[in-house]
Amino acid sequence: MKAFRLEDLEAERVANDGAYLQFLRERHMSVGLYALDRGGQDPQQPHRQDEVYFVVSGRAALTVGEETTQVARGSVVYVPAGVPHKFHHISEDLRVMVVFAPPEG
Repeated sequence: MKAFRLEDLEAERVANDGAYLQFLRERHMSVGLYALDRGGQDPQQPHRQDEVYFVVSGRAALTVGEETTQVARGSVVYVPAGVPHKFHHISEDLRVMVVFAPPEG
């Protein structure tokens, strides 16, 4: 078993001075914590992997392809591989758990 605490992951992400912290990598998937601050810009490019976003905290809009939805704590969004997507209009600091399948990179 591998178990994680959000507070510890956030502290590690901050200590590594990055917006993204991959904290689990297995044969068929990887999981990370992605952080965007209020008013920030999302620099993402499309990924080669399918993704699932689970919003842990914050508020923003998310555009996937031609569709836009509002996301907040508890939102879950699937993004197919290769589809352009961005968080925008970030009105509260956003923390998102990201699952990549297969693993990112």
